[in-house]
Amino acid sequence: MNDLLAFGLLCLTSFFTLINPWGTMPIFLTMTTDLSEKERVKTAKKASLIAFFIIIGFALTGQLLFSFFGISVNSFRVVGGVIFFMMGMDMLQARLGAVKIKKDEVKNYVTDISITPLAIPMICGPGAITNAIVLMENANSFLKIVTLFSSIAVIILITYFILLSSSKIINLLGQTGINVMMRLMGLIVMVIAVEFFFSGLKPILIDLFQK
Repeated sequence: MNDLLAFGLLCLTSFFTLINPWGTMPIFLTMTTDLSEKERVKTAKKASLIAFFIIIGFALTGQLLFSFFGISVNSFRVVGGVIFFMMGMDMLQARLGAVKIKKDEVKNYVTDISITPLAIPMICGPGAITNAIVLMENANSFLKIVTLFSSIAVIILITYFILLSSSKIINLLGQTGINVMMRLMGLIVMVIAVEFFFSGLKPILIDLFQK
């Protein structure tokens, strides 16, 4: 039971920090400035649903991709750790993703901004995809698989509500508050990165020295 609880906590914290709805929030606001409240809700809902199904899809098919390309899970853990660390470093310095759009172009993107860049790569980025594949590999029981999928659903739902409340949240926290939150999450991401990196590197080195 303790093992399942620890796994669930890892799923929730890692996905929340890697999806980083706080970082997506200002970009969402910028891209939906000229939209009505109804269109903004529709955009947030569509982006969240697309991101959810993509993450689930990679979690389910990740192992098939490994087999097809001859990639080992441990190698993916090492690369994932590097990706997480770089993302965490950017978050620690309160740098947002480089997604910019001019205000006069927002309406031209209404039909597809929910797919890209909101769903991909802002919500469902390489960190979240890597995390889903690696955690699915570690989910060695039905309960853990359910826990993983439930955690993804919960974090996506939280992201959806944060996007809907973005105007109020940014006004409440202010830019300083947003930067503090991003730095805290960046620190957590970097800790997870170190764990992922060495959990993948250790078996590779052991296998290498045994040959």
